[in-house]
Amino acid sequence: MKIRNNFAERVVVNTEELPWLDSPLAGVQRRLLDRIGGEVARATSIVRYAPGSHFSEHIHGGGEEFLVLSGTFSDEYGDYPVGTYVRNPPTSHHSPHSREGCTIFVKLWQMEPEDTTRVVIRDEPGNWMPGLVEGLAVLPLHTFGTEHVALVQWAPGTKFPAHRHVGGEEILVLSGTFADERGCYPAGTWLRNPPHSVHSPFSEEGCLIWVKTGHLQSCKIGDHNHD
Repeated sequence: MKIRNNFAERVVVNTEELPWLDSPLAGVQRRLLDRIGGEVARATSIVRYAPGSHFSEHIHGGGEEFLVLSGTFSDEYGDYPVGTYVRNPPTSHHSPHSREGCTIFVKLWQMEPEDTTRVVIRDEPGNWMPGLVEGLAVLPLHTFGTEHVALVQWAPGTKFPAHRHVGGEEILVLSGTFADERGCYPAGTWLRNPPHSVHSPFSEEGCLIWVKTGHLQSCKIGDHNHD
């Protein structure tokens, strides 16, 4: 299966317009954002767990990272309420479930084998720091090599100067409206800007985004074998 697998192309998706597709396990559904592979795949998805649903124990050969968008996600290592960011490194395993139901933004098979640190970060006031321009606040989530992941809060009227993302950029708008010279992106929008892309982002009303940079430069167009 190939979905938005050309990493040299700019992608803008309103995730709210995508259909929910059933996973192999009852009560777990997915909205597919990008994917290369079958059930084991390099994938970016929105995943919804119905109350009481669970996934059987499995290994993440290429690692897993996720952000809890609503509800509480759980596994044998703990409970992760809305706003929690988790990275499970390559070859890690768990048995995920959700008692009350939840929705997560999840990426699979997108970690370097040497990136072996498990990360759990909660969206708490003391973890935030000032951004590069006035009006920005940043919650760093992870850095490895050229890859940087963060939550970024934009105050109303904040503007960032034009800049280039040599290694590409990926954004999920969590609340408010994010914008640049190409358009406006309300909550639920997923963007993927290719390597060496340039833009001048701003937010008139303010917004909260999840953003990852520097991770797309090594992506190849075509099949990846994850089986």
